[in-house]
Amino acid sequence: MVAAIELYLDVDATRRIRTLWRSLEAEGVPTMAGLLGNRHRPHVSLAAAPRLDPEAVAAALDGLEVGVGLTISMDFSGQFVGRVLWLGVTPTAELMAVHRAVHERLAAAGVEVWEHYRPDRWVPHCTVSMRVPNAQMAHAVRRCIEVLPLKAVITGAAVTDHANDINHRLG
Repeated sequence: MVAAIELYLDVDATRRIRTLWRSLEAEGVPTMAGLLGNRHRPHVSLAAAPRLDPEAVAAALDGLEVGVGLTISMDFSGQFVGRVLWLGVTPTAELMAVHRAVHERLAAAGVEVWEHYRPDRWVPHCTVSMRVPNAQMAHAVRRCIEVLPLKAVITGAAVTDHANDINHRLG
């Protein structure tokens, strides 16, 4: 199971990423669209852990805008080990400051997150697929590049755990 603090994107960026997901799905590449009964929506995760207590996270982040109104730019595509494909978010000073503020508050509240999401380790990204078939990776990367660059405005945030049907809005 994975719980996360997700940043949600404006309508146009969300539509463009969902179109990418549908295109890849039609070509046999599984995407976030079909994962866990279509519960996912395009997002950038600020933190992740096996479990997050939504109330504890909300209390820790009380009064923080958690990125709302921030403009981000996805300018490249990348991969993580395990055939995970994503759109890379340019790490601006503003985005990194929001990320650091969230993690400082989580740490002060004793909320544990995975190491690779912590400041100075995090790679800002929007996941496209968790398991691209090896034979289709090059094609899937090209499809991702076709939608870039992609600008987005952060419109909201939530603590999510889709496997346990948790979606707790922040702010």
